[in-house]
Formats: sequence, structure tokens, C-alpha cells
Amino acid sequence: MSSEEIKLNVEKALEEIRPFLQSDGGDISLLSIEDDKLVKVQLQGACVGCTVNQMTLKSGVEMTIKKYAPQIEQVINIQA
Repeated sequence: MSSEEIKLNVEKALEEIRPFLQSDGGDISLLSIEDDKLVKVQLQGACVGCTVNQMTLKSGVEMTIKKYAPQIEQVINIQA
């Protein structure tokens, strides 16, 4: 899978996750993909101060991204 295909798949995964985050007053944006393995995102809105955002990141976001792009090894949140 090319870097461009990985980016498209990661964006598809985020589109799948976004409605769940938005229903709680949050959102997510893709910042970068490094070495086709590490995805950097930024949680926004209500997700920023949420006490379970690390669980959301690992259980929801990372799992969904890996479903679309299995070569992704890690997803990290970069705080604003």
C-alpha cells in the first residue's frame, strides 16, 4: 500500500469515528502519518479535557485505523 493509499484509508477511518466523537461534543483531525506506521492526530472540543480520551484513542481510534490500514503501528494524540 502506498503512502497516499494509507493516508486515504486513515481518513476513511476517521470519517467512521468522527460522528461518535461529535455526538459527545468532540472531534478529531489528522496531523500527519510518519514512516507509514505512526499516525498523529489531534483530539478537539470536549475530547481535549475528557478523562477517558486515552481509552477512546486506543480502543476506538487506533483500532478503527488499523482496520483500514493494518500497517499502522501506533496512533498518538498531539495536544494543541
